Amino acid sequence: MREFWGRFSRNRGAVVGLVILLLVMLMAALAPVIFPGSPWDMAAAPFVPPGEMGMLLGSDSLGRDVASGIAHGARVSLMVGAVSTVAALGIGVTLGAIAGYAGGWVDDAVMRFTEFFQTIPSFILAILLVAIFSPSISSIVFAIAIVSWPPVARVVRAEFLGLRSREFVQAAECLGKSRIAIMVGDILPNALSPIVVLASLMVATAILLESALSFLGLGDPNLMTWGFLIGSGRSVIRIAWWMSVFPGVAIFLTVLALNLVGEGLSDALNPRLARGRA
Repeated sequence: MREFWGRFSRNRGAVVGLVILLLVMLMAALAPVIFPGSPWDMAAAPFVPPGEMGMLLGSDSLGRDVASGIAHGARVSLMVGAVSTVAALGIGVTLGAIAGYAGGWVDDAVMRFTEFFQTIPSFILAILLVAIFSPSISSIVFAIAIVSWPPVARVVRAEFLGLRSREFVQAAECLGKSRIAIMVGDILPNALSPIVVLASLMVATAILLESALSFLGLGDPNLMTWGFLIGSGRSVIRIAWWMSVFPGVAIFLTVLALNLVGEGLSDALNPRLARGRA
């Protein structure tokens, strides 16, 4: 663990990203404490500029506190990013492992199925799925998971193809282990590095997708989100720029932090690649 942290900390950008990400997570966790009450409540007059009337980041067209909306919206964005990524990993890792270990016609069938999903623009498919199942947090998570799993399946398949002929796998087969036991207990632990890096980047993509859906009015109407905040301020951006700018900055910093952490994880888990870039 100490060696891993040493390699990770050598990437200054990754450390900065980790600090930003921890601050965003802390803000999300303390949102009910810092901003008690509902973010939908009117807290001041409409269009109060930042810093006036006790409004740190100003108020929106209905007098709602923008800072409260950002803090409570962080909880939704991080939750959607994490849950949808876990769901996408579950689908992608399972299909990729089966394709890579079985090979033959099974591999061909799974890859053709994966390519079918990749031929459809992911954002368009996400919009269609959310519209079909009606906008809600569950349909958004489902839609993001469905459009996010194909790259995972390809990465896992490539790792399993490279590892299935290794000596430790052959030894496990000679010992009479089942295929599932070999895939889960022997091959998968050795393929975790690229999966972990990919997962950190998928969380960032999921946050962007959720924000885009909410911006288009396809978010959960019962939850305050960053995308909703930006969308609600687009028509009055000339007179209340803070309604869209501050939530946009929150999205930018969170996605940037996740990408920097992903790069740091790649350096820490693949030191040879890190030395090559250096």
